[in-house]
Amino acid sequence: MYAAGVLLFLHLPLMVLGVFSFNESRFTVWEGWSLRWYRAAFGDGQLMEAAANSLLIGGMATVVATVVGTLCAYGLWKRASRWMSTSLSLSLVTPEIVMGIALLAFFQWVFRYLGVRLGMHAVILAHVMFCLAYVVIVVLARLRTMDRALEEAALDLGATEWQAFRRVTLPALAPGIGAAALLAFTISFDDYVITSLVAGVDSETLPMVLYAIARRGANPVVNAISTVIVFGLGALILVAERLREA
Repeated sequence: MYAAGVLLFLHLPLMVLGVFSFNESRFTVWEGWSLRWYRAAFGDGQLMEAAANSLLIGGMATVVATVVGTLCAYGLWKRASRWMSTSLSLSLVTPEIVMGIALLAFFQWVFRYLGVRLGMHAVILAHVMFCLAYVVIVVLARLRTMDRALEEAALDLGATEWQAFRRVTLPALAPGIGAAALLAFTISFDDYVITSLVAGVDSETLPMVLYAIARRGANPVVNAISTVIVFGLGALILVAERLREA
């Protein structure tokens, strides 16, 4: 009963958001069911372009972070390092605004010498950086449930280290890697603070556009597109959790 009350408290605002995304009225006065705001959202060129940017950034950041993070987790599993494990935890608890300012200063310093401006590439690099820690932690947790003797047996039977990793360890890690990738994509797609600091004029993401629309006043289009995001990302999180427990 208490758990149900806590869950209701957490999700009631999202439920209200979803219901009013189907409201015919622009305001919080119910006037009947309508798909008007969904049609307006999907017909808005700026929103669709921002959504495409978010999908592109999230997809590329997820691929890079998953590959690099998986290899990093494997290295930590083979040779534990207290210093590196602590640095992962530090990156998780660092406030986003602090990380965003640090990345902005770093990119400005590096790009000044390379003659490159902030843009989509900077956003992707930033997303890879803050997604890496999540990938490493999820994959490392999966690795710690594995029996090291499996790899050792493969090596004793004549496999090289790469063959043992590819044919024994990697298949066993597949559910954890899939869960880490989905989590990384969700975090990347949802980010606003860091993205808004390092994005250029041609790399506005969906959270940035939604925030700009919401600041101009109540707009039911925000309710509609936010409902799609909540249910879409929520489904990805559920799938990631099932994969992690597989």
